[in-house]
Amino acid sequence: MNDIKEIKNQYLKSYELFENSLNGERFSSINGIRKEALSKFSDLSFPTVKDEEWKYTSIAPLLEHNFIPSFDKKHLTKNQIKKFLFESLESNVVVVINGHFSEELTNINKAPDGIEVSSIAKAISLNSPLIGKHFGKYADFSKHIFTSLSTAFTKDGVLIHIPESKIVDQPIHILFITSSENEKLLIQPRNLFVAEKNSQVTIIEHFVSINSGIYFTNTVTEIVVGENAVVDHLRIQEESKSAFHIGRMDIDQERSSNFSSHFISLGASLTRNDFNSKFNDEGGECKLNGLFLTENNQLFDVHTLIDHAKPHCNSHEHYKGILNHASRGVFNGKVIVRPDAQKTNAFQENNNIILSQEALINTKPQLEIFADDVKCSHGATIGQLNKDALFYLKSRGLGNEAARAILIHAFASDVIQSVKVKAVRNYIEEILSGKFNPPEESK
Repeated sequence: MNDIKEIKNQYLKSYELFENSLNGERFSSINGIRKEALSKFSDLSFPTVKDEEWKYTSIAPLLEHNFIPSFDKKHLTKNQIKKFLFESLESNVVVVINGHFSEELTNINKAPDGIEVSSIAKAISLNSPLIGKHFGKYADFSKHIFTSLSTAFTKDGVLIHIPESKIVDQPIHILFITSSENEKLLIQPRNLFVAEKNSQVTIIEHFVSINSGIYFTNTVTEIVVGENAVVDHLRIQEESKSAFHIGRMDIDQERSSNFSSHFISLGASLTRNDFNSKFNDEGGECKLNGLFLTENNQLFDVHTLIDHAKPHCNSHEHYKGILNHASRGVFNGKVIVRPDAQKTNAFQENNNIILSQEALINTKPQLEIFADDVKCSHGATIGQLNKDALFYLKSRGLGNEAARAILIHAFASDVIQSVKVKAVRNYIEEILSGKFNPPEESK
């Protein structure tokens, strides 16, 4: 492992180059936030397995590499990104390459007038009031070293603003592409999505890579769901199997807002995700669904927090894991019901299937309830494929691999079916079929 102090010093030295790359933007309104975050990054320590929140996830493999922040824009062609697009969803596509917004590849032509889809860099340079009002207000960097690193190096990403009462029928597909070649890049897209009162939108965050190299994605997304607004959010992570992915998403929910998240994780050597939602007024609903597939030596870790700070709110969380070979998974889901949050309805469940003797899952569903008029439940299961069901399918003439594939697909089906966007649902189905169906039976 590299010297921890030296690693931090490298990032601090890189900040000088980063600040020089900002030119006039170094005097923007958020530069004070950047500086404050840099100071926090300098003070904070990288987490170890001695930290409760990182008890089962060692970042030692990540710290073995010296990652270089990506300052320069890289250009790709339409043909290079075509394979990552969803069939029939090519109207509203935003492309971000190595953390930089690509104007030439972005195509937004099925969004109503007044919808803003632009780069964070542009919004900062224009002193957008959205940046002043929302940037850094939800993703707390004071105690989280990777969030402080992201905030300090904020350069570009995606800003989406849905004005009051606007409905976006076509999903907005954000394609985060890494093209690292032989460089060990640090990619840090920073995103802000704001859905105003009575608006509706579906946003897809899709992380992919051109190469199979080693790089580090450290992404932060802040989402504001206004009064009576509906936001359907999908995140698909299928990066290089040699990459590292640390993601954070913070959701601010107002009165009677409705937020749903569907997370599919397939790639990266080490993946850590922190998803946090807070009800700031009554009548809100939050749904967090997830499916992760790990193999070989992959490690997947998700920590979720749903904060019922106000009464009469509902939350539903369901994560499923499929683990093979010597891979590992971590699920830590926390629901907090504050003293004033009466009439809360919260459900949380984590189910996992282990496909090998070497795979391991650590699961910890948590409820912290400080109100008495609530309905809350949680649970977790870990098991193998049902032997009786496997025997039944094989007795009907199916081979062992085909029978396994059917049972795995059945296990994952409810999470997949919760994805409302048909093109994305079909995409996930194809991935499952390709992974588990034997070649002669998947044609």
